[in-house]
Amino acid sequence: MTDSSDASVRLDLWLWAARFFRTRSLAKQAIETGKVDAAGQRAKSSRAVRVGDVLAVTRGEDVFEIEVRALSDKRGPAAVAQALYVESDDSRARRVAALAARQAERAGYQAPPSRPDKRARRLIRALGDIDAL
Repeated sequence: MTDSSDASVRLDLWLWAARFFRTRSLAKQAIETGKVDAAGQRAKSSRAVRVGDVLAVTRGEDVFEIEVRALSDKRGPAAVAQALYVESDDSRARRVAALAARQAERAGYQAPPSRPDKRARRLIRALGDIDAL
């Protein structure tokens, strides 16, 4: 971990070290597809990250708005990785609310107790093709 004020690390390397992505190539791919913004602008994987930079990282359905607190170019334990950044309170609240909404959407679904029988499969196929009725 580096704390010098003029030091910098590549963005893809820092995202990998901070454990946002499992591999550096996944971090680079996310940056190239526009899932990472630095200070409100689309970033490049070679962009230099410095302490105090504000990043918006989209991972799946979650959006993390973070501030860089420390730099590292080596992947370490999760506790060390979490010390590299701090997430804003608004971002954390939005992620928790979105997670609760996704869980509520799935709450009413119940998987069928067994596989569909021959008659049920025919009905399922018929629903897919309205003209078959």
